[in-house]
Amino acid sequence: MPPFPPVINFTLAAIGIAALAKVLAREWQRVNAELDAGECAAAAVASKDLPTLRRDPATGEYRPQ
Repeated sequence: MPPFPPVINFTLAAIGIAALAKVLAREWQRVNAELDAGECAAAAVASKDLPTLRRDPATGEYRPQ
């Protein structure tokens, strides 16, 4: 069987690249969604543990309440 004409090779390569780009984009979105969910959870926990700060009128420094 003779090799495929260049037009068919180009078409098959373009289809393969498009499919690969779609898979990579989907994976990228999935990973970003996981990272964002973890970041929001960490921020919520961290803000609960932080004490409230009050400004000391004599020195102007902020101190934990």
